[in-house]
Amino acid sequence: LCGAFFTACDDNDDKPVFPENQDQAYDMSGFAKGADVSWLTEMEKEGYKFYDAEGNGHECMSLLRDLGMNAIRLRVWVNPDQGWSEEEGFFNPEGWCDKDDVVTKAWRAHNLGYRIMIDFHYSDIWADPGRQEKPAAWADLSFDELKQAVADHTTEVLSAIKARGIDVEWVQVGNETRTGMLKPDGAASSGKTANFAQLVTAGYDAVKTIYPEAKVIVHIDQGNNPNRYIWLFDGLKADGGKWDVIGMSLYPEPDTQDWRQLNNDCIANMKSLIERYNTPVMMCELGIYWNYEEAEEFFTDFMTKAKEIDQCLGVFTWEPQSYGGWKGYHKGLFDDTGKPTNAFNAFKR
Repeated sequence: LCGAFFTACDDNDDKPVFPENQDQAYDMSGFAKGADVSWLTEMEKEGYKFYDAEGNGHECMSLLRDLGMNAIRLRVWVNPDQGWSEEEGFFNPEGWCDKDDVVTKAWRAHNLGYRIMIDFHYSDIWADPGRQEKPAAWADLSFDELKQAVADHTTEVLSAIKARGIDVEWVQVGNETRTGMLKPDGAASSGKTANFAQLVTAGYDAVKTIYPEAKVIVHIDQGNNPNRYIWLFDGLKADGGKWDVIGMSLYPEPDTQDWRQLNNDCIANMKSLIERYNTPVMMCELGIYWNYEEAEEFFTDFMTKAKEIDQCLGVFTWEPQSYGGWKGYHKGLFDDTGKPTNAFNAFKR
């Protein structure tokens, strides 16, 4: 994919040149202030543009860097054109978020100095607590073959990224795996906790083979609910599962939930998990409605408290560049005209 802002394409080893702020210095170290932008290439293909507060057009990743971001998160699906159907309302014939698309976005992020997280869903479609489907090509594999498929897929994608000279700092082995992954084989919620641990470990070991220094994240949702974390990570520990970082999601619904209480509960959970497992934590997905009147206050409150935790590595917001009701998602950080909202102020601090 070659955009109007680049002088080099994905198959060229020359760095692309971005038109804005070439002489500005950016501090990309320390606490991770991240953005999952996995939809970006698809949005660009559909003609979406991105603007600063004055209405000037910018390449999206450059703009996000100017708005305080220092890390990029990218999801990976196995064969995304195989796991979608128009009947279900999902259709992905162009393979967005497959290996090649991820390498393209990682290359762009790398050349802007971003730190990078890769998020393996181990599915052809969304993986979350309610949906952890095997890829179609893995449907009939034995359990041993399934573990090997996890290792091979992880190795293949990360090897393609590394071949471009791109460093990867964090890797998620599974996405929001509160109930397990690759069901039914890895359905922790159905008692197959040992299988789940073996699948996680297969991914973990594959990550370390390609990127020995990368931190492997096991990620689940509802960061404010400690019982979910204790149940899953006690089970993983008992069954010999491997991880380096505990990852979280948090999406308050301000009409029915007190976001202040959720933030406080999540921060308390972070501190408890660090002590219980001697493991760092990270907020991998944080979001609230872009037009919620207290959105900036919500993000600022959470970021301020998270930074005070020594072993909290960072905070990522999910698809902040989404706007205009893209894919029915309304928890980005841009308004309906493609301009950044004041919520970005939380990431500039």
